[in-house]
Amino acid sequence: MAECTHDCSTCGESCAQRDPQSLIEPQNKMSNVKKVIGIVSGKGGVGKSSVTSLMAVTMQRRDFQAAILDADITGPSIPQCFGIHERATGTEDGIFPAVTKSGIELMSMNLLLGKETDPVVWRGPVIAGAIKQFWTDVIWNEVDYMFVDLPPGTGDVPLTVFQSLPLDGIIIVTSPQELVSMIVSKAVEMAKLMNVPIIGLVENYSYVKCPHCDEIIKVFGDSHIEEVAESYGLPVLGKIPMDPMLASYCDKGVVELYDGDWLDHAADVIETL
Repeated sequence: MAECTHDCSTCGESCAQRDPQSLIEPQNKMSNVKKVIGIVSGKGGVGKSSVTSLMAVTMQRRDFQAAILDADITGPSIPQCFGIHERATGTEDGIFPAVTKSGIELMSMNLLLGKETDPVVWRGPVIAGAIKQFWTDVIWNEVDYMFVDLPPGTGDVPLTVFQSLPLDGIIIVTSPQELVSMIVSKAVEMAKLMNVPIIGLVENYSYVKCPHCDEIIKVFGDSHIEEVAESYGLPVLGKIPMDPMLASYCDKGVVELYDGDWLDHAADVIETL
C-alpha cells in the first residue's frame, strides 16, 4: 500500500480511514484482479460449479483473462472439471495459482491437500481464514474476470466472501422446481442485506432434448424462473439444459472443450459491468 496522503478522492485503496465499516481484504501485492463475480445458490445440487467453470471458459474464449477462486473448501470440484491434479507451489511472495490448458488461473483447496480424497474437517472460522488467504496470499497476476464458486446456502462461507472480497456482483444459479422461488429468495435477500449487486439468474437443468427427435422434455416440470426474476426485477441470464456431454467433459477434466452457447448472454452482461 502506498503512503497515505489523506486525500481519499484520489485513492483507490480500502482502508479504515476511507471506510471504517469495510472488511474487504487487500489482494496480494503482485495481483491485479479487475472484476470479481460470485456464483451462488440457495441450495446444493444445482450445478453451480459447472456454471462457474463455463463462465470462466466463455470469458477466456473472448480473449479475457479469467480466473476461478474455489471457495467451496470442504467440497472442491473445480480442479476436476479442468483436469488439474498437481499441488500448488509458491514463494515467500505468495502462492501460485494452477493454470488450465486454455490459461485460466484457479485456486482450490484440493491443490493444497496431500491427497485429493483427504477430507477437510474444519470449523467455520478456519474455513473463512482459508478463503481470505486464497485472495490475499495467491498471486493472481493480471485477471480481467475472477469467478468465485461458493458452497450453497447463506452460512459462514458466503458471508465471508460477501464481506471480505470486493465483489462486483453475483450470479444466482437455480433449477426449475416449485421450491425455486423460496431458495432464490434466500440468496437475493442475503445479497441485499450485504449490499452486493445481483447480476441475474441462471437456470440449470432446464430441460432435456431428445437426441432422436429433438423433443424438449421438462424433467423438473415447467420453469418458473421468469416469474421469480420479474418479482425481484432481475434478468434471466441463461438456461442450461441437462446435457450428458457436459457432465462427461467435467468428469474427464476437459470442460474447456465443451461447445455450448448457453451462457453467452450472461457473458455479454458481465462485459458491461
